[in-house]
Amino acid sequence: MQSVERVIHMLDMQFVRENPDEVKRAIDVKGEHGVDVDELLKWDEDWRGDLHQLESMRARRNRTSKEIGEKKRAGEDAAELIEKMRSVNEEIDRLEKRVRQLEKSIESAMLRLPNTPHHTVPVGEDEDDNQVADKWGDIPRFSFDASPHWELGRELGIMDFERAAKIAGSRFSVLCAEGAQLERALINFMLDLHIREHGYTEVLPPYLVNRNSMIGTGQLPKFEEDAFLVNDYDYFLIPTAEVPVTNLYRDEILDSDDLPMKFASYTACFRAEAGSAGRDTRGLIRQHQFNKVELVHYTEPGSSYEALEEIRQHAEVVLQRLGIPYRVTVMCTGDMGFAQSKKYDLEIWMPSYEDYVEISSVSNYESFQARRANIRYRPEPESKTEFIHTLNGSGVAIGRCLAAIIENFQNEDGTVTVPECLRPYMAGMKLIGG
Repeated sequence: MQSVERVIHMLDMQFVRENPDEVKRAIDVKGEHGVDVDELLKWDEDWRGDLHQLESMRARRNRTSKEIGEKKRAGEDAAELIEKMRSVNEEIDRLEKRVRQLEKSIESAMLRLPNTPHHTVPVGEDEDDNQVADKWGDIPRFSFDASPHWELGRELGIMDFERAAKIAGSRFSVLCAEGAQLERALINFMLDLHIREHGYTEVLPPYLVNRNSMIGTGQLPKFEEDAFLVNDYDYFLIPTAEVPVTNLYRDEILDSDDLPMKFASYTACFRAEAGSAGRDTRGLIRQHQFNKVELVHYTEPGSSYEALEEIRQHAEVVLQRLGIPYRVTVMCTGDMGFAQSKKYDLEIWMPSYEDYVEISSVSNYESFQARRANIRYRPEPESKTEFIHTLNGSGVAIGRCLAAIIENFQNEDGTVTVPECLRPYMAGMKLIGG
């Protein structure tokens, strides 16, 4: 593989020029109305015209400079040419400033253009238009009054939200004793499953990333208010391992033999949840800090939708082994997100909600992230480089999984049954609180 010079790529500008109606449709069906495509195309047209003029003026300056040198060497008066050079330089300065300004405007607009959805994605406005693709498991029916996980966790002495609020604030938790052991067991179980059975390479990345990494995966500029920024350093706490792992090969050229690449990564995740005031304020469902095992794929373009189904299956296996009821939904255009071409959500059954709650998003970004992060590959040794496709999915979110175990596997005496697949990671423990 080779390193290459850093270039910011979004959707390809040539694609926008040739397919303006498709880009406008993506803006409409995703509800991402931050860019005027006609204005962007006008900027692009002006930029190309000014750049051509700038290159002509630079060539003219070079010719004039050569003529001045020849006259001086010949002892002739070059005052007229020097005056002409001054006006050429002024015009070059003007054009350079205009080209730079147009480049900034174009780049800013391109960074805000959403990815185009795959043709199989249902068109819709919000979550009501998502389509249920599959269901697995039986919803538990209790013969007693079941407790929500935040109450049962407190009674068992394995969750402490009050002291977490004292230490940090709202939307944080402290897990104690068997609660902390269960969290650790889930992490190790998921990593072992994905690495030993599903063929992933484990990666433990930094929890802080730079701005280019956040731009590369599409978190910036659109979602900056949802991120935690470290003052004075321009570092961001990662919202998901997707960010550092997808950026591992930023600005590099891969060989076709390198692909596919499959990474599994456990990290803590940090989210400001700026737009979720008043939602899921109790328990583990919506936290500022939570743990997650993330799955990331690099693929050749022709195989990315097969990889999407593979990641989905790998995430489902986690829930099946644990015995947690879930359903799979195909996200509609208005609910799928800014950067995705196609997205599935896996949603677990939560008795306290009497509803399904998202625990994993599995997404194909096609070349959207690769263009922004400048990750390419060479299909053949001497062939032109192309952008890879990137995909990721939660494999899965740990905190929500722990909450689902406590609620779905609670017993009338206040104990919680430990799923069989986790018992080897908890020294054979069968019951929490028993």
